[in-house]
Amino acid sequence: MSCNYVVTLLAKDWEQERAGCFLAKAEAQGLSLKTEKPRPLDGSDLWMQRVWAASASELGKEHVDLLGEAAEYARLDVFVESETLFHTPRRLFVFDMDSTLIQAEIVDELAGLAGVKCEVSAITELAMRGEIDFPTSLTRRVSLLKGIREERIGELQTRIALGEGLERLMRGLKAARCKTAILSGGFGFFGGYLQERLGFDYLCANELEIADGELTGRLSAAIVDGKRKALEFGLIAGREGIPLTEAVAAGDGANDLPMLALAGTGVAYHAKPVVRAAAAFRLNYCGLDALLHLLNRA
Repeated sequence: MSCNYVVTLLAKDWEQERAGCFLAKAEAQGLSLKTEKPRPLDGSDLWMQRVWAASASELGKEHVDLLGEAAEYARLDVFVESETLFHTPRRLFVFDMDSTLIQAEIVDELAGLAGVKCEVSAITELAMRGEIDFPTSLTRRVSLLKGIREERIGELQTRIALGEGLERLMRGLKAARCKTAILSGGFGFFGGYLQERLGFDYLCANELEIADGELTGRLSAAIVDGKRKALEFGLIAGREGIPLTEAVAAGDGANDLPMLALAGTGVAYHAKPVVRAAAAFRLNYCGLDALLHLLNRA
């Protein structure tokens, strides 16, 4: 009995030679392929090609990883979904913020204001690679921010670039009436700015303590770490009545792994190696608007 899958190839610029290279390697793994013509992905500036694949047996993680490696060799992003998952609606999208929704780590940018960017960036990298736990790393980094004046924090809103394709993605998600959330180990002052600007439905992030108009070097509430992200994710899904199988989560760091594991579609977005290795899906080349293919099932 054959098992059916849908393979979606995504690219910024379409080159049939690259796609052909991937397809040849997929066939070498024993997949029987039926390819559609490449076409623009609605609502994005990307290209997409759907491939219907049949396998004599269920594809294990090792086979999916091999397909991922073949796509990376061809400089393509690829999603390999069972036919059942392909036809599952996606109604909730949750995101990490730093280095996912925005092209920066906010704590590193704050450190630049305090003149301690090198020290803080080194701690950030250890945490993102999973070499020290997130609460410890965050506490260390925040302590180095003591003394930054509150008015300087707002400077970052005009300096930090949004993630590639984010505005296009949010337009598409709103049009499809999907629910959206920011679940961030970063800071609420910037998450609130994104929520207001782009219309996210939910926000959960760390809050910096401020006294006498300056940062104290402490947080004003419990730390939002990987476990807290996963907890909030589940609570939001329950509140909205959306099964986790119909939810998408995207992030880049080790503290995103718990929420990626909960989601029916967990996406490592331009992620650290430990996250790419663990996640079911990866985006390495395209922007966030590539996720619109999850709504485009025609």
